[in-house]
Amino acid sequence: MFRMRTVLVGTLAGLMAGFLWLAAPVAQAQGRDVVRCGSDNGRFTRCQVPWRDAELIRQESNSPCDRGQSWGVDRGGLWVDRGCRGQFVEMGRGYYPPPGGYPPPPPPPGGGWRPGPDWDREIRFQCESNDKRYQFCQVDVGGRGRARLLRQLSGNPCEEGYSWGWNRAGVWVSKGCRGLFSVDRRW
Repeated sequence: MFRMRTVLVGTLAGLMAGFLWLAAPVAQAQGRDVVRCGSDNGRFTRCQVPWRDAELIRQESNSPCDRGQSWGVDRGGLWVDRGCRGQFVEMGRGYYPPPGGYPPPPPPPGGGWRPGPDWDREIRFQCESNDKRYQFCQVDVGGRGRARLLRQLSGNPCEEGYSWGWNRAGVWVSKGCRGLFSVDRRW
């Protein structure tokens, strides 16, 4: 009887902790809203946020949380994948990039490092979401580059911000989107 009661209390405590995780996703951290977002069972999850960019302030998973690989922000909001779970806050409050993106940073004194002459070019590649799973295709887009869908190769729709998107590190696809993409890589 005592053992059954202990198991029951432990189970209820675990359920309550899980419920609190889901019920209270927003908290405050130094005056900023904190959103908890987690990939359950390694699956792609999207969390709605009113921000255009975010930063991870606390990782809460054993699985790595690497921006562009297992978490990121796109037009659809904050997303996590591959078991990443953490607390996120708005990045760069008060300044949003213009439609063409951020202007390039000024060169460091003395010129600084620059890529070779073949850097600014178009790169074409295929990126595929097999079994409707999230896939990230890594291509360094550069600070002033952009990506676009040239041709949809799947029966499932490829809609930017919904089933495909991009960031400086490359292109992501999900929900069965398969396509031929072009990255206009610009330094």
